[in-house]
Amino acid sequence: MTKQIDQADVAHIAKLARLSLSDQELREYEDTLSRILEVIEVMNSGDLSAYPPMDHPLETVNLLRDDAVQQGLDREVVLGMAPSSEEDYFRVPRILGAP
Repeated sequence: MTKQIDQADVAHIAKLARLSLSDQELREYEDTLSRILEVIEVMNSGDLSAYPPMDHPLETVNLLRDDAVQQGLDREVVLGMAPSSEEDYFRVPRILGAP
């Protein structure tokens, strides 16, 4: 297959993206982008109708658990373990604004 992109194209793309590339980087990106275009060309040339469209290459499973009501912690016990509490709330130092 012939190269479908040259250094001038890569330089133009880099300019549009506001990237400054060295000559070595231009050659590397020329090769990389040409290979990508070759793969796309191969994919476009074949009949892919036998393959269903997919949003993910691997089968995914919902790993979330069902919502279920569970017994929580006892308020008095938890507030008793806190360094400082006031009524039914945790007391924390003010970190924003005036005291």
